Amino acid sequence: MRAALGQIFVSREWTENADTCVSLMREARGNGADLLLVPEGIIARDIREEGIAVRTAQALDGPFMQRIMAESKATGITFMGTIHVPAEPGRVYNVFVAVRGGELIAAYRKLHLYDAFSSLESDTVTPGTEVPPLVEVAGVKIGLMTCYDVRFPELARRLAVDGADVLALPAAWVRGPLKEYHWQTLVTARALDNTCYVLAAGECGPRNIGASMAVDPLGVVFARAGEAPALIYADIDLKRLEHARSVLPVLLNRRFGRPELQ
Repeated sequence: MRAALGQIFVSREWTENADTCVSLMREARGNGADLLLVPEGIIARDIREEGIAVRTAQALDGPFMQRIMAESKATGITFMGTIHVPAEPGRVYNVFVAVRGGELIAAYRKLHLYDAFSSLESDTVTPGTEVPPLVEVAGVKIGLMTCYDVRFPELARRLAVDGADVLALPAAWVRGPLKEYHWQTLVTARALDNTCYVLAAGECGPRNIGASMAVDPLGVVFARAGEAPALIYADIDLKRLEHARSVLPVLLNRRFGRPELQ
């Protein structure tokens, strides 16, 4: 499987972001990618408007997703990223969407909300209540995680135990002291913890670090973007996965049971 990671700066206008995603889908497919992963919260962003996620949220069958679904049908590529979807009045869900062939094939509501480093995502976002599913792309099983989820190894382990070969992680990783170090350490650790590939697509711009990366099952960062918009590629090799799990059989050696959601 070939994956493309689209590192973008999210505009405050959903139409511009839809145009960007469509353009990346076409470019990625033209370069042989089976999957395009983009960052978290891709409908709209503006650091000057605190409530923009609530104001701009759209339904899963809204105009933003209609554009994405139409392009997925035209190109055949699988698209993954997160959008804000209306919940109760004044609140939203942060939903990881997977789209293929013009249809929504998975939707995961973010479990772990970013109530850390003086931020309170829970002020406006309602957490999910279900463990994310696995999505198969070109014979590869992909587990879904979103941004702050990467700090909770139980979720990554649950997905690996459920059969994930790859963990897909869209993010909007906020700048701050040591935050890039945290990002690379955590993304690499989740790959090593579970002998999985990790595909991590981050938003860039004045608020977030970018630094999208692909990490192999032995913790090698083999593709990485900087701080600017970029489209990078990662080829997933199941033989490499098999090798990693034979020389480092942590999933077989573990003494704890399958993590369960409280």
